[in-house]
Amino acid sequence: MAGPLATPVVPSRGRLRPLGLGEVRITGGFWAGRRRTNATATLDHCRYWMERVGWIGNFRAAAEGRIRHDRRGREFADSDVYKLMEAMAWDGDRDPEIAALTEAVALAQEPDGYLDTAFGRPGQQPRYSDLAWGHELYCYGHLIQAGVAQTRARGEGELAKIARRAADHVCTVFGEGGNTGICGHPEVETALVELARATGEQRYLDQAALFIARRGQHRLGDGEFGRAYFQDDVPVRDATVFRGHAVRALYLAAGAVDVAVETGDDELLAAVERQWEATVARRTYLTGGMGSHHRDEAFGDDHVLPPDRAYSETCAGVASVMLAWRLLLATGDPRYADLAERTLFNVVATSPSRDGRSFFYANTLHRRVRGTVPAPDAESPRAQSSLRAPWFAVSCCPTNVARTLAALPTQLATTDDHGIQLHQYADAEISTGEYALRIRTDYPHDGTVTVTVDRSPAHPWTLSLRVPGWTRGAAAWLTDPTGTRRPVHPGTTQVTRVFRPGDDITLTLPMTPRWLTPDPRIDAVRGTVAVQRGPVVYCAESVDLPGDRDVDTLRVDPGGRLEDGPAHTVVASGSVTTEAADTSWPYHPLHEPSPTADVQPTGVVLVPYHSWANRGPSTMRVWLPTEGT
Repeated sequence: MAGPLATPVVPSRGRLRPLGLGEVRITGGFWAGRRRTNATATLDHCRYWMERVGWIGNFRAAAEGRIRHDRRGREFADSDVYKLMEAMAWDGDRDPEIAALTEAVALAQEPDGYLDTAFGRPGQQPRYSDLAWGHELYCYGHLIQAGVAQTRARGEGELAKIARRAADHVCTVFGEGGNTGICGHPEVETALVELARATGEQRYLDQAALFIARRGQHRLGDGEFGRAYFQDDVPVRDATVFRGHAVRALYLAAGAVDVAVETGDDELLAAVERQWEATVARRTYLTGGMGSHHRDEAFGDDHVLPPDRAYSETCAGVASVMLAWRLLLATGDPRYADLAERTLFNVVATSPSRDGRSFFYANTLHRRVRGTVPAPDAESPRAQSSLRAPWFAVSCCPTNVARTLAALPTQLATTDDHGIQLHQYADAEISTGEYALRIRTDYPHDGTVTVTVDRSPAHPWTLSLRVPGWTRGAAAWLTDPTGTRRPVHPGTTQVTRVFRPGDDITLTLPMTPRWLTPDPRIDAVRGTVAVQRGPVVYCAESVDLPGDRDVDTLRVDPGGRLEDGPAHTVVASGSVTTEAADTSWPYHPLHEPSPTADVQPTGVVLVPYHSWANRGPSTMRVWLPTEGT
C-alpha cells in the first residue's frame, strides 16, 4: 500500500504541500479509464517491446562482455527502462517485475557506481567523452527518479540502492574540483534534488545546484543547432523565455525550480516564472503543446506556431506538466494548474490509443494527408509516424506517458496549514490527517463538481477550488453547504467554515462549446477559429465529413450554431466544397476572382482532439477556416 509520501515531488518548503498515492485515489471517470488502460495494457506493452528490441538485454550484454557487438537502441535506451520501472513503482503490485528488471540493471553497474550500457567498456567510447550527446547523466536522472519512486511507494529496495550508488558517483566525478561539464540533456538536476529530499543528503542538492549554475556558461559546443538548443547560451537566471530543444528546456526549468525552492533562491524561482509566462504567452499551442520545430524538436520564435508543423512532442507535454506542478507547489498560483490541465487533456491524453498499445510521438494540429497504418511488428520513425505507432526507434514518449498516468492522482489536490486545495477535477477520494473528502463529477464531459465532506476537524478550515481560466467570460457558480449560490471567477474560490460530515460543496462550470480566435500575431492561423469545450480542444476529422472529404474542404460559420452533439461531440454550422480545378499559377490579382468550387452546406461534427485518429487514417485540423475565407 502506497504511503503518504508516495509522490514524485516532495518539497521541504513552498506554498502548498503535495499529497501521495496513499491519500488520493481516482475512482471513476475520464482519468480512471486512462489509468486503468495504462496499468493493464501500456506497462506490459512497453516491457514487451523493450525485451523484443533488446534494450533490457543491453544490461545483460554489458555484464557478460558482449556489449560491443550486441548493444541495441540509441545511446539513451537505458533511460526508457528506468522510466518503465518508475511507472511500475507508482502503479503498485509490480514488485516481482521491478525485481527482475533491477536484477538485470544491477549486473551492469560498475564498482564505482558508474552505470551506462553505451559507454565505458572495451570497444565503446570512454566515459563522459560526449557530454553533449551521450546522455549518460540524463540516464542517471531517470534511474534516480525510479529509485525514489520505489522508496516512496514500495519501501527502499535494491533499485533505490543502485540509484544512490550512481548518484554518489555523479557527485564524486562532477562535484567541486572534478569534471566541470554538464549533460546535453537536462534531467539529472531534478532527480538529484528529489533524492536529496528523500534521503536528507545535502551533497545531492549541492550537485544539482552546481549543474544549474554551470548551464549557460558555454560548457557544450556550439554545434549544428547552436548553444540555445542545449540552453547553454545564457545562464538560467538570465534567460527571458524557454528556447532550444523543448524537452531539454522544460526539464531544466523543473530542476531549477527544485533547486530554487530547496535553497530559498527566490531570484532563480522568479526567473523561471518569467520564462514560463513569456513562453505560455508567445510559444505555446492551443492544446498546451510546446515545440514548433521538427528539425531540432525545439521552440520556435515568438508566435511561430504553425498547426501543420506543430511538433508538440508528447515528452514536452509531460515535461510541461512536471514544471507546472512544481511552480504550483512553490507559489500556489492556479495559472500553473490551468496549463497542466490543458496539457493533460490535449497532449498527454492524445498520445496513447484507446487500447494503450500505440502512441503519437509528435502531436500535429493539422493533418493534411491521410496517414498510413504502421506495421504492428516494427519500430516507426518517431516524428514521421502519421498514425499512432506501437513503438519507435526513440520511444521516450510511451514510458513518459506511463509514469505520468501512474502518478496522476498526486496532482489532484494539496494541503497547507489552512485546509485542502483542489486543482484538477476527477471522481476521487481524499483522506489525509483529519480530512476526508469525496469528489463526484463526470468532468470534463460535465461541469458539475460536488465535494462531500466525510471527515473534518472540529475547527474552521478552508476548502479551495480552482476556477479554470477557460471559464473567462462565462458564468461559473459555487454552492456552499448552506445552499447559498454565488458566482465565481477564474482563479481560486474558497469556502471557510466548520464543516460537518455530509456537507456538500458544488462547483458548477460552464461546459457550453465556445469559438476561439488566435492572437493575430500567430499568422499561421490568422483568419481561422477553433472550438473548445471546458478544457478540451476539438477538431474536425475527415471521417465525419460528407463523402469522407478531406478537412481542407471545410469552412465553418462562427455566427451559426455551435452545440453539443452525441457521444461528446460538438456540432457546428459550415460547408464543404469540391476541390477547385488547378490553374497554371496559384496566385492572382487582388480583385480577380479565384477558382470556384461547388459549396455544400453541412453540419460539422467536431470530436475531442485527444480522440482523433482512432478510427483509421484521416485528415484533421484544429484551426478551421471560416466561410468567406
